[in-house]
Formats: sequence, structure tokens, C-alpha cells
Amino acid sequence: MWLWYALRERSLFYFSASNPSILTGGMMGESKYEVLNLVPDSVKPKTILIKLPTTRQQVLDALQTNGLQLPVIFKPDMGERGWMVRKIKSAEDVDQYLAEIKIDFIAQEFVNLPLEYGVFYVRFPSQPNGFVNSITEKEFLSVTGDGSKTLQQLILEKDRAKIQWDTLKQAYAAQLHDVPAPGKKIELVSIGNHCLGTTFINSNHLITEQFSASFDAISKQIDGFYFGRFDLRCASEADLATGNIKIMELNGCGAEPAHIYHPGASLIKGIGTIITHWKNLYRVSKENHTRGVPYLSFAEGKRIYNSFKKLKAGKNL
Repeated sequence: MWLWYALRERSLFYFSASNPSILTGGMMGESKYEVLNLVPDSVKPKTILIKLPTTRQQVLDALQTNGLQLPVIFKPDMGERGWMVRKIKSAEDVDQYLAEIKIDFIAQEFVNLPLEYGVFYVRFPSQPNGFVNSITEKEFLSVTGDGSKTLQQLILEKDRAKIQWDTLKQAYAAQLHDVPAPGKKIELVSIGNHCLGTTFINSNHLITEQFSASFDAISKQIDGFYFGRFDLRCASEADLATGNIKIMELNGCGAEPAHIYHPGASLIKGIGTIITHWKNLYRVSKENHTRGVPYLSFAEGKRIYNSFKKLKAGKNL
């Protein structure tokens, strides 16, 4: 589909017109910090950019100056699929992060709200209003005690947790031989990424006219944004529906309607959703282009792609 639309538009990077205010429309190479800066302050957590090189003390001073207190979330300014996204609880955690990170990164207020969702939004430039077409609830990786098994046993008996063993055995080294009480739920990873063990739950039943209207109102405050996914936290489904949320990240045209990854979901339906997704992306891009938004040139697109590819190869994204 990408090749077909690229041929029609005579541009390999036609999708760059989907979100004119975001580099490449959000397909690759964009700064997470710059994109989040487009979001209204009322619906996003405090976020600052930390530039390298830096020291632990400089980082701690920057947090204090900007009203951020530990714990906070650190994430690369350019990254994907949960790479180097960490919850930082101490100065020692800062040291460890600085020893590993090689690019500028974001420090973000830890949003202590219980529910996390991915909400996909589409607005065709020719239409006055947009709509939500995908809602994905994120169920964090956890285990539940039975009063007899150790934490290590519980982790190794759960497929999703077992895959994360190399990371979890370090994070929970001091607790692996503890026996959690019956019914006690232990959240192992508090970052909602599929690659970190999070389960994606299809929550499209929550889509209503009111829901779409709430996100339409937020999206229209984001200049040059038409197509993408909000990754957010909230206190309840009611708050989600009314837009009482905290947007941790805004992803452009490179994002997916993640509800298709619901366990046991139909492959055929998933393919159908992706086909519709790419049709919508083309229509948004074409309509913006007709209104004067240029497509990214081949030379510039190639330069950005090569830089992004180099980063991925070097950092195991």
C-alpha cells in the first residue's frame, strides 16, 4: 500500500504531510520532546529535555529547578518500542542511566494514575471534526502471590514475565526469594510497552460520540496534528471519556491502532484494520498536500532515514 500510494503521489515520503508540525509526520526521526511540546500544558505531565554530556548533579539540579521530584521517567528523545525507558527512583539510578544512554533524553514527571491507554485519533483536513478509531488499554506486567511460591517461581511460571527474566532478575534481586501473600498483586513493570510485557486490551467498546468529541477538542489545540496516537494515563474510564487525562507521549503517523494486538484477536480483522489505517493516512496526507503542505523531498527523507537507521543499529532499538 505504501509503494502504491508513493507511486501515485510520486513521493516515497508522502506521509510526511499527514502532520505538518511533526518531522516526517511522525514516521521516523522526530524528537519526542518537540512533539510533546505541541500538546496543551493542561493535559501533559512536566517534561524537560536533558542534553548530553551531563553529570548526575546537573541532572538532579535540572529536576529540582523544574519542579520534578523522584521518581521520574527517563526516556530517549528519539527512540521506540520501550528502548531505555526507565523509572528513576534514586541518584544511583541516574548514574546507571547516564552510563548507558548515548543520546539526549527526556525527564518526565511520573504520572501516578492507575489506568494507561493508547488512543488513536484521525481528522481529515477537509472535515470540521475528527474521530477516535482505536482505544487500547494497557495491562502492566504483574504476578499474583499464592502464599507458597517465591517471586522468582511466579515470574518463571508466567510466559510474559519469563521473557523479561534477564531484566527482572536484576530489578528484583533482593526480593526473588520472598513469598508474596495469597492474592497480593505485584506490578513488575510500570511502563506500558508491549516489548516490556504489557498486555494490550481492545477497548473500542468505549468509543462514543462524546469520547471522540473530547479528543477532537484536545487535538485541535495541537497545531498541525491530524493523525496519530495519544499514550496517556487517567484515573477512570469516566475521566478518559471526558478528556481528564495526562498525555505522556504523542505519536504521529508511525503509530499503530494497537488494539489489534489483543490476545487471541483475529489476524484477518487485524489486517483489515491496518488496511483502513493506511487508507486514512493517505487521505490525510493527500488532503494536506492539496492545501499546500509539501511532501518531504527524497534527499531530505533519505538523510533522516539513514540517521534513524544508524541510531537503531547502534542502540538495538
